Amino acid sequence: MSNQMKQNNVLSQYHRRRLMQISAVTAIGLGTSLIVARGITFSIFAIGLSSLLLALIFAYKHKTTTSAYILLVSLAAMLFSLALTGASLFDLAILGYPALLVFAATLGGVGLFLSVLSFIIILCVLLAWLTLEGFVIPHIPSLSWPHLLFILVILIVTGFSVYILVRDIKRLMLSLQAENAKVQRSREQIQHLAHHDTLTNLPNRLYGEELFLQSLTLCQQKKQKLALLFIDLDNFKPINDALGHGAGDQLLEQLTQKLSAALSTNQYLIRFGGDEFLVLIPYTDKQKLTQTAQTLIEHCSSTFEILHTQVVVSASMGIACAPEDGNDFKQLCRKADIAMYQAKKDGKNTYHFYDKNLDIASEEKFKLLQLLRPAVNQEQFTLYYQPMITFATGEITTVEALLRWPQADGSIIGPDQFIPLAESSGLINELGTWVIKQSCLFCAQQRQVNLPNLRIAVNISVIQFKDGQLQHIVQEALKDANLPPQALELELTESLLIDESEQIQQQLKGLSQLGVTIAIDDFGTGYSNLGYLRNFSANKLKIDRSFITSMGNSEHDDSLVKAIINMAKSLGLETVGEGVENQETLEKLMTLGCDLGQGYHWSKPLPENDISALLEASVKST
Repeated sequence: MSNQMKQNNVLSQYHRRRLMQISAVTAIGLGTSLIVARGITFSIFAIGLSSLLLALIFAYKHKTTTSAYILLVSLAAMLFSLALTGASLFDLAILGYPALLVFAATLGGVGLFLSVLSFIIILCVLLAWLTLEGFVIPHIPSLSWPHLLFILVILIVTGFSVYILVRDIKRLMLSLQAENAKVQRSREQIQHLAHHDTLTNLPNRLYGEELFLQSLTLCQQKKQKLALLFIDLDNFKPINDALGHGAGDQLLEQLTQKLSAALSTNQYLIRFGGDEFLVLIPYTDKQKLTQTAQTLIEHCSSTFEILHTQVVVSASMGIACAPEDGNDFKQLCRKADIAMYQAKKDGKNTYHFYDKNLDIASEEKFKLLQLLRPAVNQEQFTLYYQPMITFATGEITTVEALLRWPQADGSIIGPDQFIPLAESSGLINELGTWVIKQSCLFCAQQRQVNLPNLRIAVNISVIQFKDGQLQHIVQEALKDANLPPQALELELTESLLIDESEQIQQQLKGLSQLGVTIAIDDFGTGYSNLGYLRNFSANKLKIDRSFITSMGNSEHDDSLVKAIINMAKSLGLETVGEGVENQETLEKLMTLGCDLGQGYHWSKPLPENDISALLEASVKST
């Protein structure tokens, strides 16, 4: 609304300026004519000049509409009077009417123009009627210099009006051309923004598909292949978290420059989204393609100067090729994405080509995920239990709860297959809560009928700490089972200890204060940092089975196990040897000072009924 008012105001100012110019020029013309006019002609010119001055005053006071009507009506009447006292329709004054029409077109809109045209037509008809009916007798004057002056005045005023009108039209045309050019530039800019990423100015995903189709057509014509490389930065999020999103943007900009400089003119770098990029590379030699892929990986892992800080990232890359992997852009992106995740599994900072086995595995995971949610809702899982033996007494003091997923055909899906899916899909919290509750109920039952001091160990995922509800869930499970907190042991992996977030530390501290014991599972396979153990209230270390099973075959592993046991003793921690399968390994662990053992030497993981029988038998044997 404000823009419309502004435009109306500009147009009004334009009409006012033109009205004053025409009134002034016409007044000068009439004033000049007054010098040579005589008799009735002088009176008519004088009245016309007065009307012009009145119109000029109204225009000066911004009453443009009133001024325009006064100007045009008075001039039309003046010309009528001159023709009436002269040669009627053949009088020179009639030549002024076209000038009035030009004035009307210049000074106003359609309303003013039609009003003036109608008024002039009425005056001409009236003049003709008066002449034809004999009320007016035309008087054709003889030619004189004043007549020439009158004609010149009419021509000059008319010419001036036509000139300013044409000039305004030219200005309007130039303005329209400039506006059209501006609109064209805006359209091109909008199109560019629609097709390019605003941060890196790279083609975006939408335009990337067009570039893919163009490149694919050229490759088919040249009998080449087209590779689609999917790049994902491995550790980009910590940079955003530590230095802010502005730093992350700077990193992406610098990375874009490095990667673009490494590509030739027929190769395209595309920002797929976030910290993901696509690269389109036509090729005939696969070895050269792999060299280019390795070069891009190296550029991604170079050092970047961000906010006066040296930052190093790495990238994982998946590669899918047309036509062998397909010719559809979206399908190739999906396949390259699958290959990229395989590169991450391979250790990151590398690339991996797509093959159909990856797709089969991906489809199997997808199908498994579709079955996982209803399985969690319907509690289709079961718990197996494996005992831990205290070396000093030979008794079963603890059993570890191990989750299994039985199938209708009698097979069992192991946790290594479905736990990662449960973590990635958000189902691990619900599943983990069920495991804790069932484990506590089982332990409470066994304490009543078999071993009154039996303890239960439960594996905990790092995801279960994220919502801050783990301590509450544990308390509820202990309360429902009427189980003392000291009977529950939570097993954590080393990777959780590395996450030193305040939330996790507070929850572990709260669980320890509650009386629940904390065990570090699979110790030795992760970071094995003593600083982490010191920060958390751990009570027990479980030495990973990979070290235990190789004892006797490698002096290095024997020394490593001994070092872990000695370190644990210095920190006041119990040690558990996982994967004990024979008497020889048992004796070595006892010699090294290990406290407990777990493995097939005593028992494989057993379902509830079988482990209950085993516990009952162990009571009778003592």
